[in-house]
Amino acid sequence: MVNFRSGLFFVVALALAIVIGGAAVEVRAAEPKRQLNLFIWSEYIDPEIISNFEKAYNVKVRLDYYESNEEMIAKLQSGQVGAYDLIVPSTYFIPILVNLNLIQPLNHTLLTNIGNIKQEFTELLVDVGNKFSIPYQWGTSGLVARSKAEDEVEQSWKLLFENKNPANFLLFDTARDALGSALKFLGFSANTIDLQEIQAAGQLLIETKKKPTFMGFDSGVGGLAKVVGQVASIAQVYSGEAIRASREEENIVYVIPQEGCEQWLDVLAIPKGAPHAAVAHEFLNYILEPKVAAKLASFNNYATPNEKAMEFISDEDKNDPGMYPPESLKQKMEYFKDLGSNFRLYEETWTLVKAR
Repeated sequence: MVNFRSGLFFVVALALAIVIGGAAVEVRAAEPKRQLNLFIWSEYIDPEIISNFEKAYNVKVRLDYYESNEEMIAKLQSGQVGAYDLIVPSTYFIPILVNLNLIQPLNHTLLTNIGNIKQEFTELLVDVGNKFSIPYQWGTSGLVARSKAEDEVEQSWKLLFENKNPANFLLFDTARDALGSALKFLGFSANTIDLQEIQAAGQLLIETKKKPTFMGFDSGVGGLAKVVGQVASIAQVYSGEAIRASREEENIVYVIPQEGCEQWLDVLAIPKGAPHAAVAHEFLNYILEPKVAAKLASFNNYATPNEKAMEFISDEDKNDPGMYPPESLKQKMEYFKDLGSNFRLYEETWTLVKAR
């Protein structure tokens, strides 16, 4: 027979346990989520990476988007520098952000995965040793073309600049990208500050604009959409977007011109006065995890700067020269540099190109 007192005690204890346990669950559920404000290019991160980070670190990530480095900097300078915890600038904007006092040094003691970065991305002159930034993704700026077979497409800027009557085409709507492609075709550096060379590139663009098949200037996303939609046949684009399109449709190919092109690297940086800098460092360390970096690369078909992530990259991606170009071609590529006051030479030439 069950002892009444002990049985009563068990019931009371069980009831208290349920109440206390329920209260504990309520307390845990009521714990406020931490926050991370990420300012990033549109469609530039796998949503699953965000949701997985949120669950693992009890963080709510708020995303805000921009379409150019200039737009991002303008917003930071308008009084929003303290509104964001992370931004994703291109490398040649790092010196500008540092000089404007818009970003802060990173705390490497919080970045236990920083050793996963491939050495070539730790030695870039714009941020030696990754003092202010962590590599995010890298790629190239080339051409997307519509063709019945890949061998029909010449791997050259000649498609635009030497062909007297090319198929319907679009050019990038930015000074550095458009003038940079013309400079590489002419055999000059994409970072030249020689006025005659820049003017020669400008004149080439003006002549190219006069071709009856020129359809205007556009962004990489806009140009690609027109090629996919069969409105245009050739457009200047960024590698990842074009590679995705080429895998979805066999008549679309990505071209890295043999004369060379821009090799770019986007990075993660923490703005000055970031409200959640500690969480930002957690996210940086998370992105540096090999499997996470590989997942990011497979999502948007850009190359990873994370050396230890390569073992998790698919063979299809590893063997795609559009994603990971051969060294012989990489030697002809250039990172855009911060030209300081000399950038006005490009701005002035670009103004003439757009006006004529």
